[in-house]
Amino acid sequence: MKTLVLFDGVCNLCNGTVQFIIRHDKAGCFQFASQQSEAGQRILQQHGIPTEAALADSVVVIEEGRVWLESDAALHILYRLGGVWRIPALLRWVPKGLRDWVYRWVAQNRYRIFGRRESCLVPTPELQKRFLDTA
Repeated sequence: MKTLVLFDGVCNLCNGTVQFIIRHDKAGCFQFASQQSEAGQRILQQHGIPTEAALADSVVVIEEGRVWLESDAALHILYRLGGVWRIPALLRWVPKGLRDWVYRWVAQNRYRIFGRRESCLVPTPELQKRFLDTA
């Protein structure tokens, strides 16, 4: 089962998160696309998710037709990584309103705190097969 992660391709925090997932995804079940890419935009549209720039405030996780956003997406990624990463995934029991408030605060301040890239991440040749395309 493949899990697709759509991320903000110019966000340093988001790119770091993708690198973290790749490092800990021993089974190779995650695939990636930046939300700014043609593939990312097409997938967002297919799932009825608005494609305007403001959406980049949330990572989007899609698995078997199901969509996760905001804190639900982050916690689902941890759960799918398995092992010790399932422990922080237990935070899904924290009320969603509180989790999403914290998530939105980080998302709204991510460029100021973590910085921003001029262009989207370009995967190495060996990682290219895990990315749907690059923008």
